[in-house]
Amino acid sequence: MKARSLVFDLFGDYLRYRGGEARLRGLISLMACFDVPEATVRVVMTRLRKEGWLASRRDGRETVYSLTDTSWALLDEGRDRIFKRARGPWDGNWHMVIYSVPETERALREQLRKKLAWFGFGPLSAAVWLSPHDRGQQVCEAFAGEPSVRLDVFRSRSGGMAADRDIASRAWDLAGLDRDYAELLEVYRPRLRAYRSGERTGADALVERMTLIHDYRHFPFRDPDLPPELLPEGWLGRQAHEIFLEAHGLLRDPAESYVDELLGSAAVDQEAG
Repeated sequence: MKARSLVFDLFGDYLRYRGGEARLRGLISLMACFDVPEATVRVVMTRLRKEGWLASRRDGRETVYSLTDTSWALLDEGRDRIFKRARGPWDGNWHMVIYSVPETERALREQLRKKLAWFGFGPLSAAVWLSPHDRGQQVCEAFAGEPSVRLDVFRSRSGGMAADRDIASRAWDLAGLDRDYAELLEVYRPRLRAYRSGERTGADALVERMTLIHDYRHFPFRDPDLPPELLPEGWLGRQAHEIFLEAHGLLRDPAESYVDELLGSAAVDQEAG
């Protein structure tokens, strides 16, 4: 796990529920559980502050870092995509986004494609992306401040379910995604017994839970959360999601207890120093 990603994961899964802020000494203690050196933590925190993801203030001799509004929005959006799944029957409509970005704006085009994938859209062609979910407005809002981006949003239906399944197979690599889900299940399904019995405690529970999040959080970028009727037979995505939720929940109490213990100890050490 990269130190930068780890900071976001720690804020997203723990620190946001503890006021959205943490002392530098506490962050150093938390990151040490993942073998991240103190010097690296200091550099990463400074960069995140300069980039506008974190704010800082002084409290005596200690620096306290807190989430900015931009970070709160990012974490809320990320949590929805990671933890929630679409419910209810599909109405058969495809929601399409056709975009136009000047050739000179390659970085902006790549940013747009990443955002489309994040919202669950898949490319039917280079500039035509579609989703079975009505999220076109979210894409438009995300790029409302970019005059170089032109977005046209449509809703349409295909000729029938056979065509719908063909569209899904062309817009997403479902076979490759299913194989990766199988690998995730091979790793974490056998560990559920230890999680259920409470064998993971202290730093072990914290590292295990953060590793689980790290291993799983890449899937929402690739998984469009398709309705069951569009998925291949034997699809493992929903099973993987359920095991992720169970494992994440089982590790919650021991991991959070250890986070509180570390942050409390760091505060005491700071006062004593």
